[in-house]
This record gives sequence, structure tokens and C-alpha cells, in this order.
Amino acid sequence: FYLALDDDLMRIFGSDRMDSVLKTLGLQEGEAITHPWMNKSLEMAQKKVEARNFDIRKQILKYDDVMNDQRKVIFDQRKDIMAEDDVSETVRELRHQVVNDLVSRYIPERAYAEQWNMVELRAAIQAIFDIDLPLEQWAAEEGIAEEEISERLLTAVDEKAAAKAASIGPDTYRQIEKMVLLQTLDHLWREHLVTLEHLRQVIGFRAYGQRDPLNEYKSEAFVLFESLLSRLREATTGQLMHVELTPPGEGDSPLDEPELPEMRAHHIDPATGMDELSDELAMVDAAIAARGRGAARPPEKRAPLQTRRAADAVDPDQPATWGKISRNALCPCGSGKKYKHCHGKHD
Repeated sequence: FYLALDDDLMRIFGSDRMDSVLKTLGLQEGEAITHPWMNKSLEMAQKKVEARNFDIRKQILKYDDVMNDQRKVIFDQRKDIMAEDDVSETVRELRHQVVNDLVSRYIPERAYAEQWNMVELRAAIQAIFDIDLPLEQWAAEEGIAEEEISERLLTAVDEKAAAKAASIGPDTYRQIEKMVLLQTLDHLWREHLVTLEHLRQVIGFRAYGQRDPLNEYKSEAFVLFESLLSRLREATTGQLMHVELTPPGEGDSPLDEPELPEMRAHHIDPATGMDELSDELAMVDAAIAARGRGAARPPEKRAPLQTRRAADAVDPDQPATWGKISRNALCPCGSGKKYKHCHGKHD
């Protein structure tokens, strides 16, 4: 049989005596290999190649399993959100988690009140929740504790959320909550997938530091996933706290989509630079108007006929007045079909 294997492949997976055996047997390039020794050596090399490719695929599946575990968590959450008409309780939990995370970040555990970073905590609360609270004065109170700070913050942000829902309208605000939560989740998940793909492309270099790339990938992916959830909480809460609706016009709903302009097709002739399809549509509109009113109004643009007859000389009911027509032009009869599919079908 004939077997074409790359030289580098044979050098890596083939026998060390392959070249010497080939020279001894006097085989030439392209010649059929029939000697049993050579067949056996090539068969063993092929098995090594297939085993190596199998190990590569198995390793790739291990990386995919990490992503699949995270995908199941995100998709389960998304299904739960889609199944609910009112996600206010979910949004409330996200809002409270954001407050607890900020308090843990800027108020260290077992730290004195003088060590609390209330300036940055106040700035973070104002940026996310759009409320300005006297946190420095709270921290200066005698006997104040971290738990009491958290309770006051939770009360303040819940009151702000209730006021926001009342100003927009409870039903409308429930729709906005669900829409913002789903869109933010989808956007951050797409970014997360791109980040994981970039991580997998470079994680193999960790092997030079005597570290297992797969374990490193699992660890890094877990940290990125936690960051994804944290960003989801802050982004969703921040958008809902800052959302404002423009007062709708009379008879309009706040969620109505604006009317889009009428879509018109165009085809520019590369030779002349003219919009052929626009000319054809203008001709058909004029012909239909002439049929309905009994009189033809000259169109502004030239007719799409190859003879370029005057528009008032074309009668939609008299094919003899049409002249020579391009097969791809709209039929002057007013049917809306191309000429080749209408009156010109049997020409």
C-alpha cells in the first residue's frame, strides 16, 4: 500500500531505524511499500499518532467541562428569570448583596471605627445607588457597629428603589427590572466566554513553571466566574437605580417602539451610477396611478425601459406601447413582478 506521512511525523513517531531500512531495501519515493517490516513500522507510527490525537481531544474536553459547569449555572438562573413575571425579589437580593459586599470591602472585620474607609464607601454608594448618605457622621456616633451601618444602608437603598418604582409605575418598573436583568446577564456572559477562550490559549505556559495547566485553568475560571456574578449584581442594581423614562406623548405607552421609516430597495448601476430599482419603482407607481385615475402623471425619473420611451406614451394595458424592456425590470403592467416572471415569461 501507499502511505504518505509527514517527515517530521515519522521522525517523532517512527522507528529510529526507518531511514537505514529504507536505504538498505533501495526503495524510492512514491514506490509501493510491501515489505512486512516496513508495514509494521508504519502501522506502529500511525497508532502513536492516533493515541496522541486522542489524548489531545480528551484534554480539550476537560477544559470544556469547566465551561459547561458554569454554563449550567447561568442557564438555570436565566430559565428561572424567564419563568417569572415579577423578579423584584431577585433584584432585591442582588441589591442587598451589593450593599453587604461594599460594607465588607470598606469596613474591615474587627477594625476600629477610625479605620473604616467611609469616604470611599460613601462614593461607591452614591455611584451605584444614586443616593448621598452622611456615612462619616454615622461612623462618628458612639458605639456604632458594622451591623448597624449595614442596616441603615439597606433601609436607605430599599426606600430609594420603592420611590423609583412609584415614580415610573409598578407594572412598568417590573418589566424594566426583568429586561435589565436579562440583558445584563447575557452581555456579561458573552464577555465571560471570550475571556475564558483567551485564558485557555495562554494557560499552557503555566507548565513551564511546573504547574498543571488544567488545574490553573479551573482556578482562574472560578475567580472569573465570581467576578462575573459580582459585576452582574452591581451593573443590574446601578442601572435600575439610575433608570429614567422620558415622558411619553399623548396616547403613547412608555415601552412603545418608535416607528421606523419605510424601507426602500436600491440597486446602483456600476456603469452609470444610477439607481435602477428606484427608477423602476417610480415607473410602476406612475402606471398604477394612471390606471386608477385614467390619466398618467409624468414621473420625475426616467422610465426603466431600454428604449427610454416617454412615460406618457406607455399604457399599462397596451404591451405594444412598452417598447423593449429589460428582463429584470418590473413589468409596466403594474403587477409588481419582474418582467421575466410576468409578461416576458414566454419571450
